[in-house]
Amino acid sequence: MGSQGSPGRAEPPDVRVVTDPAEFDLDWVATALSERAYWALGRPRDMIVRSLENSLCYGLFEGPRQVGIARVVTDGATFGWVCDVFVDEAWRGRGLGGRLVDAIVADPRLADVPRLVLATRDAADLYERHGGFAPLAHPERFMERDRRRAVQRSHGPVT
Repeated sequence: MGSQGSPGRAEPPDVRVVTDPAEFDLDWVATALSERAYWALGRPRDMIVRSLENSLCYGLFEGPRQVGIARVVTDGATFGWVCDVFVDEAWRGRGLGGRLVDAIVADPRLADVPRLVLATRDAADLYERHGGFAPLAHPERFMERDRRRAVQRSHGPVT
């Protein structure tokens, strides 16, 4: 996510959190993630759409314009993965990343989910302040099967 708030720039009062992905601007989301989010560069649009369809979604809107996105992949009972947290570069430094995280941890659909995890390169303090996140207690227990390159190749160029 990059910026984590700036003391000189107040949060815009007219920015709202929307949880209905039907209201999302799919062109903005696809471009933001596939062209501007370091972790999702090159992610095909159809994959982005599928990911939204199968996640709890959170969008930031200033009027009709989308300026942020986040989602949680969860079983609704035991575990959730917070991912694709992105605030438009022009809107960073105004506390909006914190608004997204606050909306996620306050969401009643996640109230009984005991574990939320995420990965970040540059916003750990934001997640600690807004969601109470901490580094994994036992990162050596986590494993991954990373097939992102193979899947992206099979989808062809980003559309």
